[in-house]
Amino acid sequence: MSHQLDEYDRAILSALQGNGRLSNLELAEKINLSPSACHKRFRRLERDGIITGYSAILNPDALGQGQSVFVQVTLEQQDSRSIERFEKAITDVPEVAECYLMSGMYDYLGLVMVRDSSDYERLHRQVLTNLPGVSRISSHFSIRAVSRRSYSVGASED
Repeated sequence: MSHQLDEYDRAILSALQGNGRLSNLELAEKINLSPSACHKRFRRLERDGIITGYSAILNPDALGQGQSVFVQVTLEQQDSRSIERFEKAITDVPEVAECYLMSGMYDYLGLVMVRDSSDYERLHRQVLTNLPGVSRISSHFSIRAVSRRSYSVGASED
């Protein structure tokens, strides 16, 4: 479902992406809107599913998981049962920060956070290769993050 966002909606979303802990009063002042109007818009954005949740952004280095590995996974079969089994299992692996069903040469792309290459080797041998239906895994170690940000509201579609 497509939602028409106006300049105030975009301003609310942008401000919250910069600081999700803003109070309603701070948010209203930041976007130049009355607190009651700001609160109504904020609640509508939540109700309409545009704001889907809240989380803290963690520093992987401080948690001892500073190595990012992008993992391409190919399944033996792409039938519904195989996909469901794999997806259920991959969501139970705590080192997998993100996982996407893909089109193209492989079936899934995952972002795995580990301590170092030895930690990834352990995960690869003991967990990833034993996930249901896995036929092939290709791993790519990141050198460093160039850009990290959450989804941007982008330009108006008007």
